[in-house]
Amino acid sequence: MEQRKYGNTDMKVSILGFGGSEIGRGVSQEEVNQLLHSALDAGLNVIDTAECYGDSEELIGNALADRRDDYYLFTKCGHAAGFEAPDWDKTMLEQSIDRSLRRLQTDHVDVIHLHSCSEEVLRRGDVIEVLQRAKQQGKTRYIGYSGDSTDALYAIETGVFDSLETSVNIADQEAISLTIPKARERGMGIVAKRPLANAAWTKEEVKPEDYEFVYWNRLRDLNYPFLEEQDVQTSIKQALRFTLSIPGIDTMIVGTTRPTRWAENAALLEDGVLSKEEFDRIRQHWFQIAEAGWVGQV
Repeated sequence: MEQRKYGNTDMKVSILGFGGSEIGRGVSQEEVNQLLHSALDAGLNVIDTAECYGDSEELIGNALADRRDDYYLFTKCGHAAGFEAPDWDKTMLEQSIDRSLRRLQTDHVDVIHLHSCSEEVLRRGDVIEVLQRAKQQGKTRYIGYSGDSTDALYAIETGVFDSLETSVNIADQEAISLTIPKARERGMGIVAKRPLANAAWTKEEVKPEDYEFVYWNRLRDLNYPFLEEQDVQTSIKQALRFTLSIPGIDTMIVGTTRPTRWAENAALLEDGVLSKEEFDRIRQHWFQIAEAGWVGQV
C-alpha cells in the first residue's frame, strides 16, 4: 500500500488507516483480532481510536500489543467518558491519557489528538499544556487536534500541534480551502476522517437522528453522476479516490467490522489519485450546489 510522509514527523503512513469507532460496541475480541491483523497484513500501518469509543482502546490493545512496532497508534482525549469530571478538565485529561495507555497496553502512542475541542476551550490554554506535558513525559511522540471548521482553524493557527484530523469527503469540502492548506504550511500531518461520507448515498432512508443524516441530505442535493452507478463499489472507489486526491492529505481512516474490507479498499486505490479533470469536476460541482451553511461535520 502506498505510504506518505506525515507532515514534519518521522512517520511514513499508509494512505488507508483504521478508524476504531465502529468496533467499540458489540464486537467481540475474536472479531477484532481477525479484523486488525488482516488490516496490518494488507499494508495498513495507522490505527486511530479515542477515549470515548466504548471498548475500542481495550480491544485494540488486546489484539495488537505484540505487534506494536508494526503500526502507528493515534488516540484522542477530552471527553470525560467514565470519569466523574467535566469534559476538558485538565486533571481528567491527564487521567484519561494514562488510562488510554493502559487500555492500549503500551507506554506511548504516536499521536494524541484533542477530541473536537472548541476554540473557546483552546483559548484557555490548559488543555494544550496537558498534551505538551504528555509529550515531554514520553507518553506521546506528537500532539494533534481533531476537529473541523473554525475551531480547527484556530487550533492550526496556535502553531503548537503536529497533526490535524478533520472531516473531508465528497459531501464535506470546507476543509479543502479553510484549514488543510494552512495545516500543510505549518508542516502538520493530516488525517482525513469520514473520507467516504459514511457511504450515506448507499442508504435508501436515513433518520434525522442518525450520524450520517447531514451527509445523506447533502448528497441528495449534490447528486453526483457517479453515485448513480449500479455497482456500489464503483461509486465508493470514486469517492475514496477523491479524498485521497486532496492536496495535503496523508492518510484516510475508515472504520469497519468486516475483515475483508481492507484488501477490498486497497484494491480500490490501486489506480491512485483522480486525474486533475475528474477532481476539478467534483470540486466545481460542489461550488455550484453547496450552501453557505455546509460546514465541516464533527
